[in-house]
Amino acid sequence: RHPSLSLAVLEKEQELAHHQSGHNSGVIHSGIYYKPGSLKAKLCVQGAALCYQYCDQKGIPYKQCGKLIVAVEQDEISRLKALYERGLQNNVPGLKLIGAKEIKAKEPFCRGLMALDSPYTGIVNYKQVAQSYAEDFQEAGGTILTDFEVTNMEMAKESSAESEDGLKYPVIVRNSKGEEIYCGHIVTCAGLYSDRLSEISGCSPEPRIVPFRGDYLVLKPEKCYMVNGNIYPVPNPRFPFLGFHFTPRMDGSVWLGPNAVLAFKREGYKLFDFSTGDFLDAVTYSGLWKLVLRNLSYGLGEMYRACFLSAQVKQLQKFIPEVTVNDVLRGPSGVRAQALDSDGNLVDDFVFDGGSGDIGSRILHVRNAPSPAATSSLAIAQMIADEVKQRFEL
Repeated sequence: RHPSLSLAVLEKEQELAHHQSGHNSGVIHSGIYYKPGSLKAKLCVQGAALCYQYCDQKGIPYKQCGKLIVAVEQDEISRLKALYERGLQNNVPGLKLIGAKEIKAKEPFCRGLMALDSPYTGIVNYKQVAQSYAEDFQEAGGTILTDFEVTNMEMAKESSAESEDGLKYPVIVRNSKGEEIYCGHIVTCAGLYSDRLSEISGCSPEPRIVPFRGDYLVLKPEKCYMVNGNIYPVPNPRFPFLGFHFTPRMDGSVWLGPNAVLAFKREGYKLFDFSTGDFLDAVTYSGLWKLVLRNLSYGLGEMYRACFLSAQVKQLQKFIPEVTVNDVLRGPSGVRAQALDSDGNLVDDFVFDGGSGDIGSRILHVRNAPSPAATSSLAIAQMIADEVKQRFEL
């Protein structure tokens, strides 16, 4: 859209897609769950179509293996039907409700009373997609600077009339090694650090990010025949997270999970990873305590399941009774950048904002881009480009 602009991506790590984009489940979501009219609903449906199109163009392998959201208890059926109606409102293609017989035909090892069949759901390796985006960006003339951890932003002192460049690029972005980039405008999309980057820029620290670790189990290779596509539970609105599901991967493995437990480090992928600063940041935030107190038994259950394999397998057996503790291994983990407001509510939708003041008016923060952000990424990109054009008067 703006071939004359000079654009650079600043990346904290040595490589791209090192955190959330490289640790997610790899599902191309179809857009069923999200509140009709929300950004999530709109951008997910658009984004999934764009994602498939992009993968076709670039020769990136994916599988449209579908998804069943399965009701295993009688009281889940009304919620499943409501979900079906929501999916229709969101214009999700191909949705249908199916009975126990049709569940068996699609997933021979799965049991359920009724399921919502979403054939449009797929899987892809998002790290590969992100790397392809990076190649496109560089081919279009963009610069990617890795190992550039932003620690400071300020207005250039000489941005008065003395220097033409100072006027054009009045914002200095500094990294942990003291290196500087001069720029005119900034877009941040920092996941687990979105609140801290906002604070550095002089904008609001709210919504705050609280990290939740999700641990996956994996099916042993010889047991992967039990799962064809994605198998998900019917979400319970009383609980903040989705619950255990079965997710096939592009490499042929099957991931089971994840759980959701508070991480004691923002990039803490292992059980005992700990950062004093991150821990204090989380536990001194009143919003977290309000969330914990409202969901105490659920949270304790998640912690228990994180420790005991048998407790996790019990959840999985509701859907595939044949799965035993001997069929699973502990797998990888991801950390979700969960945005929380001060009342302890999970901020559910995408949040884009800027601020006031010299830097605040020159910045657009992508504050909250939870799942399905990877699916929606190209639709989000279009929206950011629109927003940037209007905000910065490009």
